[in-house]
Amino acid sequence: MSTPTPPPTPSSRELEAEVLRTRADLAASIDELTTRLSPGYQASRIAQEAKQAASDAGAMAAGAFGHKNSEHNNGPAQDPRRARNAKVVIGAAIGLVAIGTAVVVTAVLRRARG
Repeated sequence: MSTPTPPPTPSSRELEAEVLRTRADLAASIDELTTRLSPGYQASRIAQEAKQAASDAGAMAAGAFGHKNSEHNNGPAQDPRRARNAKVVIGAAIGLVAIGTAVVVTAVLRRARG
């Protein structure tokens, strides 16, 4: 039986290159995390998602999605998260209309009673 040969020891240049690559990877990861955790980035991302949800909800309410033609293939039906957000916006709008109607009906009934 022969004894296994140990792996070759890297040279100092190879080690230095590995350290530099690792530092660059770490710096890139830190930059990405800093960007993702930035309040400004989070606010802009949330604002964009809200705008997209409102747009999708309007299109869903208008019946624009679900058509087979090519101009309506980018709707929330292809992205479950967008579909859920659009449904939440539609539900919130329906809820606000129901509350507004209840307030108006209550005010009218109170005036009618005296």
